[in-house]
Amino acid sequence: MTTSVHTPPAVTRDAPGYSMMGGLPPRAGIGLKPEHFGQILQERPDVGFFEIHAENYLVAGGPFHQALSAIRQSYPLSIHGVGMSIGAEAPLDRSHLQRVAALVERYQPQMFSEHLAWSTHNGFFLNDLLPLPYTETTLTRVCAHIDQVQNALRRPILLENPATYVEFADSTLSETAFISEMVKRSGCGLLLDVNNLYVSGVNHHRDPLTMLYELPLHRVGEIHLAGHAENQDAAGDRLLIDSHDGRVAAPVWQLYRAALAATGNVATLIEWDSNLPPLAVLLDEARQAEALMTEEVKDATRTVSGAA
Repeated sequence: MTTSVHTPPAVTRDAPGYSMMGGLPPRAGIGLKPEHFGQILQERPDVGFFEIHAENYLVAGGPFHQALSAIRQSYPLSIHGVGMSIGAEAPLDRSHLQRVAALVERYQPQMFSEHLAWSTHNGFFLNDLLPLPYTETTLTRVCAHIDQVQNALRRPILLENPATYVEFADSTLSETAFISEMVKRSGCGLLLDVNNLYVSGVNHHRDPLTMLYELPLHRVGEIHLAGHAENQDAAGDRLLIDSHDGRVAAPVWQLYRAALAATGNVATLIEWDSNLPPLAVLLDEARQAEALMTEEVKDATRTVSGAA
């Protein structure tokens, strides 16, 4: 799918967003992996921040906490939840929420985020992030769950737009309309996953750039970039999988450029969760993101100078 030409929406760069409220620095960060603990502590690489998955740290002690405590002294931190199941029909797991709240209290991250998805049903945990029907009933439930999480964590959170492969026939709202209303009602922010946006757009035959401009971009507090895999579905159509196992693809970088032009520079994470490469590769991807941020600053400066 190719993106068509659009005029970006008028987004006020000083609009109330989480990146302007003591959040993460407007730099590129990488996921903190145990395979890299030693090298990071020894070399102290120049990187904007680290992000962890909350569920890997929901114990009292051990080597993960020992390394994270040392690294946290030198770097900003983002915590990303993957198991809250905010979109589930059942009530939130209070025990899980309490453990996440304790982790947030312990490390005081600059940002906490979760997924607009569900992964639990009838007491079973499904190792996947599953899509929601975009209806008023779902919206009411999701906003109630977000309120519960924000009250427990005593802070606003970010919700991530999903990568989806199927859709519900009974949806009455588009994904972007659902997210916009969710942000408005709950007061949460948006974690803009550019790769997810591209994957979903291609899979559902929609223009990712149009979808981008339909989102509440003034509420973006963090951006995610990742690699994806390409396959075919049963009908022979392209099917993209949010695999997090390779470099960011060229069309995703292109979409990221468009996002930066609309949001200004926002903290950006390079996600790479399987087939993990050497640390140098992750840092190289982060440098590419920061290079685009630098270009965005130059473009904005030229625009202001030309208007003066």
